[in-house]
Order: sequence, then structure tokens, then C-alpha cells
Amino acid sequence: MNNEQAAWFAETFERLASNVEIAIVGKRASIRLALTCLLSDGHLLLEDVPGTGKTMLAKAIANTVHGSHGRIQFTPDLLPSDVTGTTVLDQRTNEFEFRPGPVFATILLADEINRASPKTQSALLEVMEEGRVTHDGHSYPVGPPFMVIATQNPIEQAGTYRLPEAQLDRFLMKTALGYPDRDSTVRLLADAANRNRSDSVPPLISANAVIEMAALAATVHVDEAVLGYVADIAEASRRLDDTKIGLSTRGCLSYVRAAKTWAAAAGRVFVTPDDIKDLATAVLSHRLILEPEAEFSGATVGGVIAHIFSHVAPPQMSGV
Repeated sequence: MNNEQAAWFAETFERLASNVEIAIVGKRASIRLALTCLLSDGHLLLEDVPGTGKTMLAKAIANTVHGSHGRIQFTPDLLPSDVTGTTVLDQRTNEFEFRPGPVFATILLADEINRASPKTQSALLEVMEEGRVTHDGHSYPVGPPFMVIATQNPIEQAGTYRLPEAQLDRFLMKTALGYPDRDSTVRLLADAANRNRSDSVPPLISANAVIEMAALAATVHVDEAVLGYVADIAEASRRLDDTKIGLSTRGCLSYVRAAKTWAAAAGRVFVTPDDIKDLATAVLSHRLILEPEAEFSGATVGGVIAHIFSHVAPPQMSGV
């Protein structure tokens, strides 16, 4: 990536964010994280209370990139075939054919994913990692681009199944929208007659343009010192007494991909240690699993992340 391409990327990124913000008012930071996920070929986990606009965010991003939108309401009786699709008999040809499920979309909203059984949750493992669904020995690609936005309710835990570590690790980032501030709330109330603000979001770029932007972001330079910084953070997360599971190798790779996109969105052709710090909470918070004794003693994931970054020194880079 050269400086001219970086400037174009940053300008386009902000235009995308402004377009999505038509539906999600006053949540620019969360929108930028979601778009970073999309342009890093990643997936997003939203842990938030009901009514904060999680569904609207998925629709707004899908409309912005002129893509399709799928939604699955996860419930205890949901089957894997309800997610990926199933084989049915065509009465006209007397042959079996594959009927794609809702997972075949540009943006898939997996609503309340932790309410489905582990068997149904696992139906997303392959498609999130490899971008395809295998059924009866045949593989069916779902994209690109393809992004899962999954939601969890942090308050209601009755009747839920905790996501396994392998599933959590497939999400590039975890964040929350939260409630809007007072000014944003007033703006929303003034437009209360508009029941679905995401329908007002116009298409801005094509799905092919998203693929091109993702490929361009992947060419952002990452100095070996910054790569070493990520490796040191991973090592520190695994050595702590409070952590049962630290940052995985997959997590490190995802971290670097996200940092490249984040740097490009800032109009830079290289990643800085500050990019790594900026994304720390979003990338690490769902990957660090604490020991039960540590949680009982009052340890938090946020505190562990702060401890790691206070003890792992960033590299000194000339000219940055």
C-alpha cells in the first residue's frame, strides 16, 4: 500500500462509517470496530442488553456494502440444518438438491447465539473459519465477503449455553453498542416514526469493493518489532496465574490483520504499537479465560489486559 492508496482507504472507511451511522446514531467507535472486522475477514461478537440496535447494525452494514442480510434467532430447539441448510427431494426431477440456509448471506446476524445447543452452535464453526458449508460431502462457499455478527445478552443466563473457547476464538472482536448519549437519544426520539432506520441506509460500495479493500489492507506493512510486541503480549497472557487460557496463535494472526486495517483506516501504510493498544480490549477480552479462583477473588478480564500492557513494553520505532 502506498500513501495515495492509504488516503483513499481512510476516506472510504469514514464514508462507510458515516453511512452506517444513519441507522446507529452516536456509536461511531463501535461502527468503526465492526467495519474493521468486515475488512479484516473477521466476525464480531456483540454482548449487550436488548434494544441497543444490534440487529439494525447488521442490516445497516449489509445495505452499505450492497450485500444480503440473514438473521437467525437462536433457540434451544434450533437444529444445525436450520442454520446451514438441508437436502430436499425435488418432486419435478425426483432428485435431491441442497437448499441453502440463512447462513448464505453477506452479513449474518446470529441473534442470542448462546441460547442454542452446543450442537447447533458448532454448525457455525466451519463457515466462520473457512467461509464454506460442507453438506453430504459437497462444499458450498458463502462469500466473500462474509461476516457473522453474533449477539449475547449479558444479563439473562437462564437457558443459555456458554460458547466454547473454540467458538469464541473464531470471533475477531467482541464489543458492545451500549445505550446512546442524551443528544443521540433526542435525535432518535425526534425520528420515532421511522421504525426501521436501517432501511434508510443507501448502498455505498459493492461487495467486490469490500473484497478489494480487504486485500489492500492486508498489504499494510508491519515491522518485525511490532510483530514481536504481539508475540510478547500473547506470551504474557499465557503466563499469568489468573488466566486459564491466553491469546492463541489464531488470535495473534487475527490481531495483526485487524491492526493492518485499523492503520489503513487512519491513512497510514504501517502499523504502530498504538494500533495494537487501541484494539487490545476488542481483540483480547473474549479470548482470555480466567481461572475460577481468580474470578472469585475479584479479577476481571479488563484488569488482566491492563496488567499485560503495563508490563509488556512497546517497541521503540524510529520515525513513528
